[in-house]
Amino acid sequence: MIKDIINNIGNMFASVYDTSHIKAKILGTLIALIIFPIIKKFILSPIINNIKNPEKRYNWNKVVSYVFYFLLFFIVGSFWFEGFESIATFLGLVAGGVAIALKDPLSNIAGWLHIITRAPFKIGDRIQLGEYAGDVVDITFSNFTIMEMGDGDQNTGRLIHIPNGQIFINSLANYEKGFHFIWNEIPVLITFESNWEKAKMLLQGVIKIKSEKYHFNANDMMKKASKKFMIRKTSLEPSVYTSVKDSGVELTIRHLCKPRDRRDIQEDIWETILKEFKKEIDIDFAYPTVRRFMNKEEGKSTMIEEKYVSNNKS
Repeated sequence: MIKDIINNIGNMFASVYDTSHIKAKILGTLIALIIFPIIKKFILSPIINNIKNPEKRYNWNKVVSYVFYFLLFFIVGSFWFEGFESIATFLGLVAGGVAIALKDPLSNIAGWLHIITRAPFKIGDRIQLGEYAGDVVDITFSNFTIMEMGDGDQNTGRLIHIPNGQIFINSLANYEKGFHFIWNEIPVLITFESNWEKAKMLLQGVIKIKSEKYHFNANDMMKKASKKFMIRKTSLEPSVYTSVKDSGVELTIRHLCKPRDRRDIQEDIWETILKEFKKEIDIDFAYPTVRRFMNKEEGKSTMIEEKYVSNNKS
């Protein structure tokens, strides 16, 4: 049996390096490398480009590209490895060589298979992977590309290419899956002298009106998400919290919003707050200031002197 295996291996390599077949194999390889790109460019690409829906056009283009490269690789390989008894043997040897020589690319391919089969995200989703956040615009064998998201949840215009293998290393957040809303907080700082109770009531009224405008189906989404994930029941109503800072009283608005709408909603809320506070004479925004104490005018100098004298006598 071992002798037969050795003979088969010898015959295989003999067939590869048989000079009578070299020219035919080279010719077949060249024809495949010429014909396949022509078919893709002049026949398949025009058909795909006629698809109106951008997402469908992108998906079909990717599928055709993957099938194209696989067939080209398989046909060219069959020219040079015709001594193999089965496709499984051919693909097994290729996979073994790749596994030994290409660790990182193999990890990226495994990541691509995970993305395609498990779908942790898809084209158009807004994600955050490690320190990078943005909208997914492309997925390939080796990496996926995001349009970077900067301050204010708006695109910076930069494209970031992330190796697919990174999904096994870094934590992934997908803003488009599960519960489609996020909690947003807006801190409003007013002076200590302001009527903070009135200000809090005004903010509660503002955010109540805005929440009715923007948070249309949050409760339904929460119920749906709780069926798949262990999410404890919590109130989705907006609220205003009170705390004390060095420069004044901080009233923090906490409300739900969609990630892509956060900046527009926050602008709308702030403009309303500015208009409402402008009407009130006993509410002022706090900002960094230098305060000078006039002890004589405030009647503190006499109190300080008396306390100093009494301490010396004792």
